[in-house]
Amino acid sequence: MEIKNEFMYLKQKVTVLCCTLLTAITFAQDAFYKKYDWSETPEYIENLVVDVSKDIIKIKDKRVKEFAFIDKNGLIEYALTHKVFWLNSDEKIEEHNKVYLPYAINSQLMISKARVVTKEGKIIELDESKILTATDDETKRAYKYFALEGVEKESFIEYWYVVKKYPTYTGRRIVFQDENEARNINFDLYAPKNLIFKFKSYNGLPLVEKDTLSKDKNHWTLQVDALKGVKKEGQSPYLTTLQSLIYKLDYNTVTKDKGVVSYAKASQNVYNSFHPEMDKKTKNALQKFVKELPVKEESTLKEKVRTIENYIKSTIFISEVKKEGLGDLATIIKDKVANQEGIIRVYVAIFEALKIKYQVVLTSDRKNKLFDKEFEAYNFLEDYLLYFPKLKMYTSPHKLESRLGFPPGYYTDNYGLFIREVSLSDFKSGVGKIKYIKPVSHKETKNNMKIDLKIDANDITKAYIDFELSYSGYYGAYIQPFAHLMKKDDREEIIENYIKNVSKNVEIIEKEMLNANPESFGILPLIIKAKVESEHFIEKAGKKYLFKMGELIGPQSELYQKEKRELALMEEFKRSYDRVLKIEIPKGYKISNPDVINIDNSYKNDGTTFFKFKSSYIIEGNIMTVNVDEFYNLNTIPVELYEEYRTVINSAANFNKVVLVLEKI
Repeated sequence: MEIKNEFMYLKQKVTVLCCTLLTAITFAQDAFYKKYDWSETPEYIENLVVDVSKDIIKIKDKRVKEFAFIDKNGLIEYALTHKVFWLNSDEKIEEHNKVYLPYAINSQLMISKARVVTKEGKIIELDESKILTATDDETKRAYKYFALEGVEKESFIEYWYVVKKYPTYTGRRIVFQDENEARNINFDLYAPKNLIFKFKSYNGLPLVEKDTLSKDKNHWTLQVDALKGVKKEGQSPYLTTLQSLIYKLDYNTVTKDKGVVSYAKASQNVYNSFHPEMDKKTKNALQKFVKELPVKEESTLKEKVRTIENYIKSTIFISEVKKEGLGDLATIIKDKVANQEGIIRVYVAIFEALKIKYQVVLTSDRKNKLFDKEFEAYNFLEDYLLYFPKLKMYTSPHKLESRLGFPPGYYTDNYGLFIREVSLSDFKSGVGKIKYIKPVSHKETKNNMKIDLKIDANDITKAYIDFELSYSGYYGAYIQPFAHLMKKDDREEIIENYIKNVSKNVEIIEKEMLNANPESFGILPLIIKAKVESEHFIEKAGKKYLFKMGELIGPQSELYQKEKRELALMEEFKRSYDRVLKIEIPKGYKISNPDVINIDNSYKNDGTTFFKFKSSYIIEGNIMTVNVDEFYNLNTIPVELYEEYRTVINSAANFNKVVLVLEKI
């Protein structure tokens, strides 16, 4: 699963152990892989038709998952992967001259074979002496790989291997499509007769079908002759667009356990995990910790939650190292170190002690995996949020950059499993419901700017500028939650970087940063103020002066694309920009082309404006005031709206190029 080790451990503990699979009707039948092998003479060489202009084609992609009981209590999984690539460029040969093999403590490599087949048909088969071991410099984790030899243009590499491992049956996604053309795609899943699996295909992949002729095992299969490659495009949710499938165990006919993998069971187990039995020592430690919280009785609910969150995130360190006690409430309170499971227990215990209503939410990152509200599988339960129903606000319990009202952007505009407490007499449990996680309004995330510019009357090319840069919401999240940890020199450097991001061609005279603390995040914007001088923005051109007014807002994103857009575009969060530029025109001069400032592009539907860029001006006396209103009220931009979106984005870039002409009256 695409999650961190600590979270994987929690998910396995919470979900996998709830499955009652210990009684089986068949044991230790011959595994599929024992009768599997490649052809001595590669069948793909004969009658192969390829486009020689292509760099790579996947000739074969076979995946097999087999679940088997090796004894009365042991369910294991055999995973077979068999691939063949045709390579036709030095770049692709370099990318594929190593075949990486699964290598983990809890898995066993049963078989591994690799060979190179040249375009003339010469077969170079690699034995186990060609399997090398290396260590990743960053993670220090060991890995194994085949070092392929004799790979040249228009040759093939082929490999297959089988891994015996701990079974994954609570929800597993397999992606068959990528940037390259693929042929002969095949998927099989085998299981004992008493285990019934459920499947769902995505993005046009055909449905998995049951093999009705299989007698001694359950067998499901999928065969696709060819898949076109899907080119990556900037800011696209690429993984969510590819043809893929998800499978899960659904029913055990022996135990009569329907819905083996269900959100009802997940909700109960998540609730139980975060409500452990407390001994007297733990209760006393918790009571003392709650008293230390700087929560005022007269505070509003929002103020209380903010105070609790800021206190926890500034006093308890979240560790990703596996160590005993990091999930234990009393130990966490004592040592101020927790794992991700443990920190949620801290929040839950405090909220319940203070009678603050909350719900635990499990969701996924929509950029990589949209939460499917129709198919219950635990691979969608990637990460946690906390939700406060009375406030209608979320936060992430373990991400420091998140605070109340601003959960990680990619977790919003998505669905999630909301788990609330229910009680019957003295019995308490968790009940889950799939609901939409509403994104934060664009009005809450702002990158605003106020500029006062005065031109030197004695030297028109020189300007004195007062900047006020304001960052709220997700834009403030880059600094405010961490500001209290910064050294003075680091703060000074950050202030200067913010100013230089607007323009590198300025001399900073004064600068300061306001509201740079986690307590202000979500309440007050981070503000950068500066006084600068510059001779960059105005240039003499004969008797006139060219004033690069548009550059005052800093460089802007541009979307220029020759080819037709194929994929949707996805943003992390909705956002807005308000800019006010006040320019003092020198006496005796005028701006001869002010109307170049006027840009107005937007997209609206059913009375709602989704994208907008509008710049305008007024001149009163010798003061020109320029107003720029820009916002984006949609996170996912479908292909059919891309041109409208691109027009608005490029409007800001066009404004950045605006040059005013100053000439004598």
